[in-house]
Amino acid sequence: MGALIGKKLGMTQMYDEKEDLIPVTVVAAGPCPVVAIRTEEDNGYAALQLAFDEIPERKLSKPERGHLAKAEVAPHRILREFRGEEGEFAVGQVLDVGQFEIGNSVKVTGKSKGKGFAGVIKRHHFHGKNTTHGTPDTVRHGGSIGQGTTPGKVWKNKKMPGQMGNKRITAKGLTVARIDAERNLLFLKGAVPGGNNGYILIQTA
Repeated sequence: MGALIGKKLGMTQMYDEKEDLIPVTVVAAGPCPVVAIRTEEDNGYAALQLAFDEIPERKLSKPERGHLAKAEVAPHRILREFRGEEGEFAVGQVLDVGQFEIGNSVKVTGKSKGKGFAGVIKRHHFHGKNTTHGTPDTVRHGGSIGQGTTPGKVWKNKKMPGQMGNKRITAKGLTVARIDAERNLLFLKGAVPGGNNGYILIQTA
C-alpha cells in the first residue's frame, strides 16, 4: 500500500493515452520521512506516522522537536498517521511518489473550503417557496422544522441553516494520471477536497 502527505497546487488539464482531454489536480506529494511505526503489540493498532513540509526548528514546540529528533528526522510542519499500512518500513525511511504507478486508484482526504453560515437553499439545495400567493418574506425559508405537541422537539440531523464546508472530506476512486518523480508531483484525475495550498492525505484505495 502507498501513503503520502501532500499539498494541493491547483487544477489543470492534460491528454490521456486515448488522446482524451481530462481534468487533473496537481499535488506536491512528499517526500515524507517515516517518524514512527505503530504496531498491534505495542499500540493496539497498526499505523505509519509520516512527516511533511520541512520548516525551521524554531517554529516547533519542544515536545515536537524531541519527537522528531528521536526519529532523527528534520523539523516538519505536518505529522499524520495512516492506519492499516502494511509493508517493510523503517523509522527515518523517506517515502516519495515512487510508491505509486500510473493507473493506481487512490483516496484523498482533505478539509473542504469553508463557506461560512449558509441557508437551506445553498447548503441543502432546498427548492424554496412560491414567490406569489402571499409569501413575500419566506421565499428562501426551510418551512416547518417539526410538530407542535408530539414529539414537541426538533429531531437530530434536521436539515437547517448553519456552517457550510470546512469539514474533513475523503474523495474515493481517483486515478493517478501522471507522475513527475523529479519534482515530486502527482497528477490525479478529477478534483480533490479543499483549496489551493491545502494539505491532503493520499492513500492507495
